[in-house]
Formats: sequence, C-alpha cells, structure tokens
Amino acid sequence: MNPSEISETPEGAAAAAAPASTTTPAQPPAPEVGVGPWEGEWPDGEHWDPDLLREGDRRNVLDAYRYWNHDAIVAELDTRRHEFHVAIENWQHDLNIGTVVRTANAFLAKEVHIIGRRRWNRRGAMVTDKYQHVRHHPTVDEFVEWARGEGLAIIGVDIFPDSQQLETYDLPRNCVLVFGQEGPGLSEEVHAAAETTLSIEQFGSTRSINAASAAGIAMHAWIRRHVFGQRTS
Repeated sequence: MNPSEISETPEGAAAAAAPASTTTPAQPPAPEVGVGPWEGEWPDGEHWDPDLLREGDRRNVLDAYRYWNHDAIVAELDTRRHEFHVAIENWQHDLNIGTVVRTANAFLAKEVHIIGRRRWNRRGAMVTDKYQHVRHHPTVDEFVEWARGEGLAIIGVDIFPDSQQLETYDLPRNCVLVFGQEGPGLSEEVHAAAETTLSIEQFGSTRSINAASAAGIAMHAWIRRHVFGQRTS
C-alpha cells in the first residue's frame, strides 16, 4: 500500500506508526496434575508408596488412589471388575488399541484381549494399561477356545448383513465384546465364531465410525444394562 493511501483518521495514523510486533504472547503455565508431597505425619499401611509420599503423586489416577502403590491399586480394582471382557484384532498394528484399553479401564472391564500381533501402540492408553489386565492371543482360534472355555459369549461389533442393533440387543452379562481393526473391521473368522454381531445405528453419511469410538459405545451399553439395569428393548 502506498503511504499516501493510508487513512488520515487517528486509527489509520496509529496503525502506520505502530511497529510490527516481534514477540508472541506469553502462554500461561500448564496446571499441575495431582498432588505434591504428603504434608504432616505419614499414614500407616502397606498400600502407601513411600516415594510418592515423599515426592508427590502426579499420576493419572483418581484422588482416592493418591499416594497408593501400583499393586495396591490393581488389587483394589480387581475386587470390583465387571464381568465383560473386550477384545480387538491387531493384524496391522492398529493405533486404536491404546484408546480401547483406556476406555476399558474407565468402565472397569475384566480384561482386554489382543488378537494377532503382540505389540501394540500404547500411547493412546495414557498409562492406563498398567492398571488393566491385558492378555494376548496369537490367533483367532486360540482366542475362541479360551473364551468358550471361560463360558463367555463372543459378541462381535461390526456392520454385517446379519448384524443386530446394539441399541435393542439384550447384552449378556458374561461376554467378550470383539472389535476389528480400523478399516477392514472384524475378520470372517471372528464373525463366524461369534454368538452374534451387533451394529451401532448411524444417521450421517459415513458407513462406519472409528473402532475406538465403537468400543466405547458398546462398553457403555453393557454398563447401562448390567450396572444401571436399563433395558433398551
């Protein structure tokens, strides 16, 4: 812009005179997570962690578990775990597994089962895998044999021509909810072995939703049915 074209109003003059800012606004400090060192006399009990009492507890745990050692937290959770299990196929190193594990921990699933590759991306779990039992099954056949031996109904969650609606299906209490990897979905082997497969009703343009999101919806459907006793049929 030519200087002669700058507005002669006070605002225009001020804009022309003001130098361009070369600094970025200061960002507020991120809030601290957790609690600092224990104040006062230390409590008695084997579930307390001396290092955490001394240094503070910044873990992603409930306040009720602050300063508890890891094994004590897992042991307490084990007294309250629900009867449902969660399984996810991992043939292509699915990045959703970490989020599924984190959600399973939030809803207190009995166990999470990885079918296929043993290694999985733990980033999405946000360290919750330390408090959630995770079991590996190299093949679908081994997983199916284990589930049937435990008396668990295998419930697939995916879109198939014979899928029933999750919203109206009466989920059994003792079951394992199985999810396919992002993209391909459930394998035909799991589909054939499942007692039934369930689909989640959708209303937009896309054919399917993210595997981790589907897992969260299905787990919460079990919680509504068996913890809050809300039948949807």
